[in-house]
Amino acid sequence: MPNNKEIVVWSEGKIKRIDTESTQVADVPFQVNNTFKIAEAHSSNSKVYTENFNPKVIRHAVTSPDGKTLVFNAVGYLWKKNLPDGNPQRITKSEEFEFEPSFSPDGNRLVYVTWKDDAMGAVRTVDLNGRNSKKLTSEKGIYRNPEFSRDGSMIVFNKESGNNDMGNTFSKNPGIYLMKASGENIRKILDEGEFPMFTKDSKRIFYQTGGYLMGNLTKRLKSVDLQGKDERTHLESKYGGRLVPSPDNNWIAFSNLHKAYIAPLVMTGKLVTLGPDVKTVPVTQIAKDAGINLHWSGNSQNVHWTLGDEYFTNKVSERFTFLENSVDSIPPITESGTKIGLELKTDVPSGRIAFTNARIITMNEKEEVIENGSILVEENKIVSIGPASEVNIPKNAKIYDLKGKTIMPGMVDAHAHIGAFRYGLTPKKHWPFYVNLAYGVTTSHDPSALSETVFGMAELIKSGEMVGPRLYSTGIILYGAEGDFKAEINSLEDARSALRRTKAFGATSVKSYNQPRREQRQQVMQAAKELDMNVVPEGGSTFFHNMNMIVDGHTGIEHNIPIAPVYKDIFTLWGNSNSGYTPTLIVNYGGINGEYYFYDKTRVWENEKLLTFTPRSVIDARSRHRTTLPEEEYEEGPILVSKTAKALSDVGVKVNMGAHGQLQGLGAHWELWLIQMGGMSNMEALKTATINPADYIGLSEEIGSLEEGKLADLLVLDKNPLEDIRNTNTIIYTMVNGRLYDANTMNELGNEPKERGNFFWENRRNMEIFPWHE
Repeated sequence: MPNNKEIVVWSEGKIKRIDTESTQVADVPFQVNNTFKIAEAHSSNSKVYTENFNPKVIRHAVTSPDGKTLVFNAVGYLWKKNLPDGNPQRITKSEEFEFEPSFSPDGNRLVYVTWKDDAMGAVRTVDLNGRNSKKLTSEKGIYRNPEFSRDGSMIVFNKESGNNDMGNTFSKNPGIYLMKASGENIRKILDEGEFPMFTKDSKRIFYQTGGYLMGNLTKRLKSVDLQGKDERTHLESKYGGRLVPSPDNNWIAFSNLHKAYIAPLVMTGKLVTLGPDVKTVPVTQIAKDAGINLHWSGNSQNVHWTLGDEYFTNKVSERFTFLENSVDSIPPITESGTKIGLELKTDVPSGRIAFTNARIITMNEKEEVIENGSILVEENKIVSIGPASEVNIPKNAKIYDLKGKTIMPGMVDAHAHIGAFRYGLTPKKHWPFYVNLAYGVTTSHDPSALSETVFGMAELIKSGEMVGPRLYSTGIILYGAEGDFKAEINSLEDARSALRRTKAFGATSVKSYNQPRREQRQQVMQAAKELDMNVVPEGGSTFFHNMNMIVDGHTGIEHNIPIAPVYKDIFTLWGNSNSGYTPTLIVNYGGINGEYYFYDKTRVWENEKLLTFTPRSVIDARSRHRTTLPEEEYEEGPILVSKTAKALSDVGVKVNMGAHGQLQGLGAHWELWLIQMGGMSNMEALKTATINPADYIGLSEEIGSLEEGKLADLLVLDKNPLEDIRNTNTIIYTMVNGRLYDANTMNELGNEPKERGNFFWENRRNMEIFPWHE
């Protein structure tokens, strides 16, 4: 101040003057009257249940050498389609999952890999008509990407190291292997590399390094001889995805930042750098939005790819003007392809199940609690709910008398990373699914995952081939920072293209993350409105990003805003918007993560139920060596942020439970309890785990509350969570889509009882004791 005795600071939402001599503090009264124009928060609704569905995740697609047949993986198995208009048909009747097929040179036979949880993986061959199936490998392992040599006499393949989804036993000596097509003389030739294939003369092996999406920033195409010697690096591509040489080795198809291109394959002995804008070789774009499953025709004249449930083909001669048979001008990029046309029934149980004499927390608009009520479920829907005296129970219903128990809707985790970042094979029993269901999460929304993996598993669940929560996702995020999966958004058309890419796989939402400029985020918003998709952004702990996301009408904010508490300006802004809030207190910005509270206060590594469904290595690594903190660290960290969430809720902001996948299953309860610790009533807290997130991700017309006509996703609790919020962790039964499970074993009950079977760590234990057992 001019008197040189006082200084002015901002604190506690006010301007204050401090006398530097007396240290007395006084408020400087002020008021700012301002008007903001804010966009209406965008919200898109999606249909949850349909009797039939068309799988959109077409993986590992390959075209026969004669161009007449497409073979691909969908919902766990191999299918064939006569091109262009045939109906897809299963090739085998096997119950093993089938992946990554490749044609023999004559087109009559396929080599592919399989996975069965209790027997692990194998390399197999089968005739295209499904006959003469043969297992070529005898050693257990995780096998990948088999390919025939040009004369059909040899097969090259990968053996993969272990992972937390499929286990780490029987995973020694990963690398690239060769064998005769009969399965004899298996030998390892290389420690590194993926996607192996033979050169045109079958004297060398091409392979790729750097992984796939979410791999290294730069991918390289290399080759070695059949002894694994004489390594050569032919080309590299920054931001590359797949690098696929043509059979005649004259061309290379490659993906780069999701788009697909072709270029001449120049092998002069010098390293060639490849990308969309290089000048050393001619490069042409073939896919407008994205292309996966890049592969070539047998004569190298056509390149094929897929996106979602569409199959595309381009002639090389129509993508360049300098070839003998080239066109005079290059036609527009292909925008539409051939529909795959696979249609499957959605899994639905049979019969009726009745729950009687229970307390029912409905979560309907009236927040009705029925103290002695009954629910009748037919197949996968609630057909009657109300006081026990008013619900008619048919004689053919399987009845569960739940006197003294409580029923509530299944929990909806709005921010659930559920183990879908890895590109690879899918086990039948994905343990994160089971542990989430065991702890009552019946719907998961994953706001960052590998699109092929997460939507592939969502369709496996929908078809009944896997057990898990209803699964929704953004797929690959629209990442603005560095990475081989980043999305460059510099125009509205860029944003449209990026959203079309994920919507093709089944995305109903998109996550805008680290797009640094506001107009980029606004372009994503506009594209999302046009394509009817929700936008669930993350501000990356950047407060002003969060605020202009609200102003610009984003569906909500993921992760907590990094400032707490907040004051009238934020309450006024956010309270007048319909943007939701998923604070993920379990991974708190600006303070200690909320999960540490529970590692500190409880002995997680002794939780028998959790260990039933989760590998001990995962639990021990997170919980045994725990950090103990003074109580004020929690009070000034996640609990303060929770109090802010409560205050925002009081002015109309809908708060959602999102557990971030920090600890699958139990973490959802931790997040719910942290939300309640900020001052919400138990009923308010339960809304954040049920109807609020169901509404946030656009599904509340069919799930999120217990009402007649809605889908049967519900939990049976031993104790009442309205009396003590931690009673949410007393689940006896979980019902999802009408299927009823024992929450302590995940054995199916109801009208179609079925034992769960073993997880990989249980299977491996048996294998180690009885190595001959399969």
